[in-house]
Amino acid sequence: MAGFRDRGGGPVDMRVVPHPAVTVVLEFGAGPLVVDAATGRQQRRDLVAGFGHGAVCVRGENVECVEVRLSPVVAYAVLGTSPAELDHAVVALEDLWGQEAARIRQQLAEAASWQDRFALTEAALAGRSATGAAVDREVAWAWDRIVAACGRVRVEELAIEVGWSRKRLWSRFRSQIGLPPKRAAKLVRFDHAVHRLALGESAARIAADSGYVDQSHLHRDVLAFTGVTPATMAGDAGLAVGGIAYAEPGAGETF
Repeated sequence: MAGFRDRGGGPVDMRVVPHPAVTVVLEFGAGPLVVDAATGRQQRRDLVAGFGHGAVCVRGENVECVEVRLSPVVAYAVLGTSPAELDHAVVALEDLWGQEAARIRQQLAEAASWQDRFALTEAALAGRSATGAAVDREVAWAWDRIVAACGRVRVEELAIEVGWSRKRLWSRFRSQIGLPPKRAAKLVRFDHAVHRLALGESAARIAADSGYVDQSHLHRDVLAFTGVTPATMAGDAGLAVGGIAYAEPGAGETF
């Protein structure tokens, strides 16, 4: 969870890079945000970016928002629908939460501090998570294994370890997490790779360490997820902001 505020120095213009989480943005400033995605341009006071969405451009002025990155394991319960139903798109939170989204946004606008806003948001998410549908234990375990292995894990091995057939794991994982396990592993591996690029590491070393066949394989993966080359991604402002806002567990504040 992180808080963002535009100081009014000009329009915010940021690329949102695909990330192994479902992104929820609660905007309570003058807004609204203008979202350019593969599904077209949208104006949103708040939004949910589905797990594994394509590269998205977000623009706005006088923006104040709380952004939450939800593990797909808990997103099912919090959102009230499987991430698979989002179809990797950007949707309005009102479409999922109804009037509750507007009520929370008003509370955030009236809160006296960022810590109060974080507490309000956490309470809302925790309340929904406690009453929402849980994913299968085997699916949650498989996701945790993928993350712990930085995406370098075979689906056949996961299926054996949870005691399911490969077909059953594929079906249950996709319906509850939102991506097939192989695609999810690919996204997790990509996420680690681009953050290492942002830290200035060489593409050749990252490719060798991350399980890519070669540097060209890494290049193709980054291009497929973002539409730009690894060299361009290395200087992406969104990765830099994410590193500041999400550097430590818990809530952060970025201006």
